[in-house]
Amino acid sequence: MLKDLVKNLKPSSTLLINETSRKLEEQGKKIFKFGFGQSPFKVPESIVEELKNNAHQNKYLPMQGLSELRDAVAKHISTKKNYNYKSKNVIIGPGSKELMFLLHIIFDGEIILPAPSWVSYAPQAILGRNKTQFLQTSRENNWFPTASEIEKIILKDKKKNYLLFLNSPNNPSGQICENLKEIANIAKKYNLIVLSDEIYSELSFKDNYQSISNFCPEKTIVSTGLSKWCGAGGWRLGYFLIPDSLMEVKDMINVLASETFSAVSAPIQYAAIKAYKNDHTDYVNKSRKILSAVGNYVYKNLKSNKVLINEPQGGFYLMPEFLNNKFNTSSEMCDSILHNTGVALLPGSDFGFDQKKMLARLSFTDFDGQKFMNEIKDIEKVDIDMINEFAPKIVEGVDKLKKWSETM
Repeated sequence: MLKDLVKNLKPSSTLLINETSRKLEEQGKKIFKFGFGQSPFKVPESIVEELKNNAHQNKYLPMQGLSELRDAVAKHISTKKNYNYKSKNVIIGPGSKELMFLLHIIFDGEIILPAPSWVSYAPQAILGRNKTQFLQTSRENNWFPTASEIEKIILKDKKKNYLLFLNSPNNPSGQICENLKEIANIAKKYNLIVLSDEIYSELSFKDNYQSISNFCPEKTIVSTGLSKWCGAGGWRLGYFLIPDSLMEVKDMINVLASETFSAVSAPIQYAAIKAYKNDHTDYVNKSRKILSAVGNYVYKNLKSNKVLINEPQGGFYLMPEFLNNKFNTSSEMCDSILHNTGVALLPGSDFGFDQKKMLARLSFTDFDGQKFMNEIKDIEKVDIDMINEFAPKIVEGVDKLKKWSETM
């Protein structure tokens, strides 16, 4: 028999919307894939070549990851954060998602999840047998919690262990947390551990990106990887940076790793060394430039007195709120949008919001990123003509969504 713990879980909604969209396309319906979020860009060619060159690598690697890769990651992140991470602080995993799952398994306490939160945080907490505490946020604070809101939860029972998940730039809102120092002070005051999910950090639209690890590195586990900035979601390579003060956490994750995934694919680890040793500034800057322009196009053309929405700050998501009373739940609304317009969105309830709030996640990546990138070699600004030419489904999908919202 299946355990009740697992029987009550549903497939990840982000993967499910991809399957639903595919089936509708097979039926001949034109679908605008604004529901599934993955980079529209190809992996940089130099990294692909390195993967080819290392296809012969067939040995099991150390469970914590290839030493040369961990060293490259530590140096790369230390430079960015002005903090001295070493190879021993890095754990390489088959995607950061798997490492988060292992963290949920070993952690004994309460998980604080700001709503909106990525769809897999809460189910993983359930599988780890930890209680979750959703913390509702507001548009005015970029959909992030205030320090006092976090403190109120902790003060209910200061004896508990608490783990706060903080995802900035955020999936699903596309917003960046701007009150990190205040949250860091709470972490220090109450011995709060923070999992800083920074998978979209390289795709921040401004240059001055800051992590909560800049303010309390000793309390912060940094989680990131190749999938978003490198266009390598399918390669499945992520990593944790765990400070010396949390070495017990690292050691326990290593034990679980040894009994689960053993080690990440050898060829991919060798190829990833090049991703972190070589300079990919041009590739990342072009990615950011395109995503910022496309995201702002969606924002400017969708916002209205019927649609509330914040300007995008990083990654490739927006979180519109549709002002209507026609639907009982955001799921019902997204289903209506999909079948009436072909635009696939994810409901806000999948990310921890009340079902009655008509929020949805919109991913603006339904375009050929490589073709777009090839055309902006010497162009300072991505203009509307380029968006029309290289992201036509974004333009058409937004137009359909806007017209739909006006009829509500």
